[in-house]
Parts: sequence; C-alpha cells; structure tokens
Amino acid sequence: MKQLILSFLLFTSTLSMAFNDPVGKISGSVIDQQLNEPIPYATIIINDMEGNLVTGITSSEDGSFLIDNIKAGDYIFKIQFIGYKTYSKEVHIDRNNEKIEIGVIKLEPDVAMLDETVVVAERTTIEQRVDRKVINIGKDLMTTGASASEIMVNIPSVNVDQDGNISLRGNSNVRILVDGKPTNMDPAQILKQIPSTSIKSIELITNPSAKYNPEGMSGIINIVLHKNANQGFNGDLNTGLTVGEHTRFNGTVNMNYRTGKFNFYTNLGSNFGKNGFGGRIYLPEQNTRQQFDVVNQRESYLYKIGVDFYLDEKNTFSFYTNQNDFEGGPYGYISVMDENDPSRNLTQLLDLNFNNTNSSYNFLYDHDFEKEGHDIQFELDYNTFDEEENTSVSFRNTELDFNPYEDLVTESRENINANIDYVNPLSEKSKLEMGAEARLLDTDNDYNSTNPDFSDSDYQYNRDIYSFYTTFGQNFEKWSYQLGARLENFNVDATYDGEKVYEDDYFTVYPSGFLNYTPGERNTYQFSYSRRVDRPGFGQVNPIREVSSPRLTVAGNPELRPQFTNSFELNYTRNFKKKGSATAGVFFRRTVDQINQVFNAVEGEPGSLLLTFANFDTNDSYGVEFSTNYKFTDWWSTNTSLELYGQTLKGVAGTEFIEIDNKAYTFRTNHNFKATESLSFSLFAFYRSKNRDLQLDMDPMYFTNLGARYSFLKDDKATLSLNFNDVFNTQEFSVYDGRPFKQEGRFKGETQNVYLGFSYRFGGGKNRAFKRKNRDENETGGGGIF
Repeated sequence: MKQLILSFLLFTSTLSMAFNDPVGKISGSVIDQQLNEPIPYATIIINDMEGNLVTGITSSEDGSFLIDNIKAGDYIFKIQFIGYKTYSKEVHIDRNNEKIEIGVIKLEPDVAMLDETVVVAERTTIEQRVDRKVINIGKDLMTTGASASEIMVNIPSVNVDQDGNISLRGNSNVRILVDGKPTNMDPAQILKQIPSTSIKSIELITNPSAKYNPEGMSGIINIVLHKNANQGFNGDLNTGLTVGEHTRFNGTVNMNYRTGKFNFYTNLGSNFGKNGFGGRIYLPEQNTRQQFDVVNQRESYLYKIGVDFYLDEKNTFSFYTNQNDFEGGPYGYISVMDENDPSRNLTQLLDLNFNNTNSSYNFLYDHDFEKEGHDIQFELDYNTFDEEENTSVSFRNTELDFNPYEDLVTESRENINANIDYVNPLSEKSKLEMGAEARLLDTDNDYNSTNPDFSDSDYQYNRDIYSFYTTFGQNFEKWSYQLGARLENFNVDATYDGEKVYEDDYFTVYPSGFLNYTPGERNTYQFSYSRRVDRPGFGQVNPIREVSSPRLTVAGNPELRPQFTNSFELNYTRNFKKKGSATAGVFFRRTVDQINQVFNAVEGEPGSLLLTFANFDTNDSYGVEFSTNYKFTDWWSTNTSLELYGQTLKGVAGTEFIEIDNKAYTFRTNHNFKATESLSFSLFAFYRSKNRDLQLDMDPMYFTNLGARYSFLKDDKATLSLNFNDVFNTQEFSVYDGRPFKQEGRFKGETQNVYLGFSYRFGGGKNRAFKRKNRDENETGGGGIF
C-alpha cells in the first residue's frame, strides 16, 4: 500500500509540472562517421555556460535523441561516446527558438582511445525499456563465477536450480536466447558454457511483443554478448577453475580479424569436470527411506567460425557455423530401504552416458535503404542434433528378482528456420515492422533395451510453424505506444512404432500492446499486454520411458494440448540521477488448458510413482517485484531485489485431483566494494521462502557468496577473479511434506566451492566492425560465442 501511495504522489507531482512546461527541446541523431551506422547509448549532455550539468540522456537504438523541458537560456550541447571524439556546440533557447533540430551528428573515431576491445562498467545497472528490463553486467557480477549459469543467480526474477535449469518469475516455461537467437541446445548446458566475462547484458522480456516467437509462458531471457568492435586482430582469453569436492575447468578463446570488406571471427570453448549431487527421502506412511548419491561428469567443446562480407555501404552478407560436441552424464546409486519389509530393500546402480553433436549453419543478408533506419533482412538457419544415450542399470543388496539391463536411446533432430524482417521508420515519430518466418522440425527417437519388461520402440515427432507479424509504434514527447499481432499456423504429428498417435493443426493470433508515459527524466510508467503459448515439449509427449528408478517411472502423453496465457504488466521506474534507479512492477497471468505433472501410485508397489502429464482448466498467477541499483558512495554500490509471487496449481496426485495455492517470495542483494582502482570485493546473499508445487512442500533456501576482483597490466587488460560460493554451506533443497505421499527429504549439491578465474584482452584497432541485427533482439549484435 505504501508503494502504491508513493507511486500516486510521484505521478500527480510530475503531472502538475506538465502544465508549466519549459519552452525548449533539442533533437537529432548520432552516427559513426566512417561506417554511417547509428550509435546507440551515446551520452547527450546539456551544460550551462559555466560547465555545470543541466540535463542529459542517451541516444536510442537507432541513434536518435530528444531532450525536452529545457528552460530558456544559453547552453553547451555535447555528445560523448567511448572511442570517439566529443562533439560540442553552443545553443540558445528562447520562446522564438523553442525547437532546435541538431540534425545528424557524425562522430569521428578517436584512434588514440580505441585500444580496447571491450569496455566494462564497474557496477551492474538496470534500466526499464519499452518491452524489457535490461541488466547491464558490470565487473561486480563478473566476479561471481565462471559462467552465465552462476551470474543468473544474481539477476532479479530469475532462479537457478541444482541442475542449472532456469525459471523466470517462478515458472520454468521460459525461452533462453543468446544474442537474440535460439541455441537449439539444452539451456542449462549452454549457460554453463558462456563465460561471465563475455556477457554484456541480460534482458528479461517478461511480456514479449508480437515480433517475438510466442513460446514460453513466463517470457524470454536474452543473453547479449560483448561484440568485437575494432579493425585488425583482436581477442580475449578466459579461463576458470572451480574447486570443491571435485574440480571443474572452463575456458574460452575469442578472436576477431577485420580487414577491408571482410570480418573474420572464431570462438573456441571448453568445459569439463565433475559435480556431485546427493540426497535422501523419507516416506513416513510407508516407513520407507530412499537415498541417492550421483556424480555428473561432463566434457564439452564448442567451436564457432564466421565471416562478414561488406559488399558496400548498403549490403552485407554474413555466415557462421557453430559446433558443439558433448560427452558425459551421471553415475551413482539409488537405495530404497523398506523398514516394514527388509526383503524389499534394493540398491540400483546407474551409469548414464550422453554423447551428442549439435551443428548450426547460419546465413544472413542485410540491405539498408537510403532512409536512415529503413532496413530489410533475410536469414536462414539450419541445425542438426544427434545423440546417443547409453544407460547401464544393475542391482545389489536385494532379494527382489531384478536383473541388470542396458538401454540405448538414439535421437536425431533436424531444425530449419527461415525468416525475413522489414523495418520502416515512416516518420520521426512512427515506425512499422513486419516479418515472416518458417520453422520446420523433424525428430526421430529410437529406444532399445535388454530389459524384457520394456519393448523396443521408435518415436517420430514432426512440427511445422509458419508465422507473420507486424507491429506499429509512435513516439510523442511524453507518450509512446506499440501495437502488434502475430499470425501463426501450427502443424504437428507424432508416430509411435509406425502408428500415428497424435496430430494437430491450428491457426492462432497472438496480439500485443505497450503504452509508455515518461513525464520527465526521472519517472517512467509502462503498461503491456501479450498472449503467449506453451506447446508440449518433446519429453512431455514422448511415450518412450524417459527416466526409471526403483520407485519412479516417467512417460509422456502424446495427446497433450498447448496451453495459452494472457499476460498483463504494469511497471514503474524511478531514476536517481547518478546514484542509480529503482523499479517496481505488478503482473497477472491467466493460463488456459494448463499443462501439469500427474503423479499416480503404482498398484502393488508401495512408494512407487508413475509420472506423466495432462491438461487441466485455468490457472491464475500474479506477483509484485521491486529492484534497485544504487551507489551509496564512490566505493560502495548495491543491486537488491524482492519478488513476491502467487499461483494456483491444479493436477492429479495419486487418484485425486488437487489444487495447491502457492505463495512465495525471493530476496537477493549484491554489494560491490571498490578498494582501489584495480581491486574490488563483492558480497551476495540470497533467500527464498517456503514454496509448494504439486508434489512437494519445500523449506526455505538461503546462501551467501564472497568475491574479489583484481585488474592489472596496461589498461587493465588482465583480470583475476576469486569467489567463495556458499560460504556457510547452507544452499540445499529440502522437503517437509508432499503428495500423493507424505515425505521428508534433503538434497545437496557441491555448492560450497572456490572459483579462480583469469581473463586477458589483446589486440586493438581503429574503428567499429559491422553489427549483425538479430531478429529476436531489438538491438544490433555481432559475431558472438554462440
């Protein structure tokens, strides 16, 4: 209630100021002098004649800017951007000269300043844009750990479980993009491959516009990587060692060479080592205990090679291939102890090995028209995935008649994405975007087993999606809006052992809308709406047994329907000049035909469960979020957030339909302490309250991390990072009740560890390289790691 009152008072005070507008405004755009490309986020400054700061903003994505509410007087107008010479001009504003059109400013590269490939801010900042929240990663978060997966723990609204799986606003139905593109890889796996030092920003798109693919109920997480920006040869090296009960290593080398009309780049990455995980479960009604201890080993290598060819100033061709080889999997044991009947005791030994290759080939053609911002792109992406899963299962310490067996599962997947995107700024205030896309997926899954209780089988899953989108937006002095719609035709069929078990063909419209009000420099209000879809995943519709343990069998449901969600959001952002900003928001989502897990007891086997999936009626979820980044002093800054969520979960546990009302909150705070220009320390604390899902009631979880970062060599090109994770060894997942059986449990991974990282940047250059535009990202990008 206090937050609502504060927001209302801020709104009324800024609204009253609007009736007494100052008389002047300054507008224009800024581009690169040599490349004729827009420069986003350039600093626009208005100083008085004595050099005191009056106001300032940053340029938008297309390089344009507009500063209003300027009182009459004489000023010094400046444009600054790292790597360019400062532009300066005197301007005069009075009632006869209210609107000053600066025009197109061409910034000249400053060769003496362009020795660096990447410039990273000291601290992380958060900004609210029209359709997303952008977390600009600073050096404080890079100290956190080796990979994107470890940085994600610090990000507001995001949670990471023990296996590295990501959820947004308490929901795991989220799309993960890297530089605006789907990776066609397991998100948990790819996040562990991206080094923290390669991340420029993380975008939380909780209510995506019609331009985006509509999958993912909770939205999109887009990881934006640093782009190489210089002529000549440039690169960076990143390595890290994580030491706990086991040791893990990660390393990447990124290199770029630009000469004439060509830009070549390559990225090499590796990640290998072991990570342990264990736990225990007690079922009091059955007087049964379960215990497991598993070690997950992995060896992963990534390779990317690409080239950009600048035919002329208006036409660019780009191509890259991305290859990932992975081998690894868990091995260990699961023990079941029946205290009522010891003859039913058993220990199951597991050894799973996954061997897969993921290959992508991407082609892009970009054409710029004469009018600035008028652009058309064609992109084609071809991806193949081949995996062989070998599982060995044996038993010991049991009187039951279980024989050892081996499973062999092979999967091949072919994915083709083709899209065309068109952008036309119809005027200074209006912009039209249109696009069409085709996504074709063919999957073949073959299962063979030496277990006589399971028959060999083959499963094929084919999916075709054709879509067209259009958005139209306008920007006024204080108001802006965007309306859009995506039309999509979805076709899918599934075949099991030669017999068609599922098919569906439907046409759907996904509308979206955004409304922004910015009464001044410090306050921004935003309202948005979008319609989303969660289509059943391959594992949810695959009838082949996916996981088997002594007391759990998992099988998909080929007849699952997609679930549709209508999402509403209201956000408020308050800027504190140079000190930071604070954001507050509320959201509401209604989901129809909700997909949920179904747990059924296995007859004649006490404590055993069959897990499958089914559609249910509607589900409402809602939440309130607060986050702030604030610089208390020159040496102390913080990023802190609080998220409160509520949802109703419906499903079947055992033979009963149940409805769970879940309310939970998450608090996290990250503090960065700057000791010297080269040395800084960090403190991170996390707390998640009690939580409930259909199967489990979970205890709170909390932990603390400490970190340090030291930069050295000329221009701080080398950096050492040291982090002590889970200082008090409290990060664990524990259960105090559950359904369809009462249960108590505790699960613990190797969370307490020490990470040592080293990064080094090399090379230099004279001007910026070409920036690829990514269709799932409203900002330009370049050759990245993935």
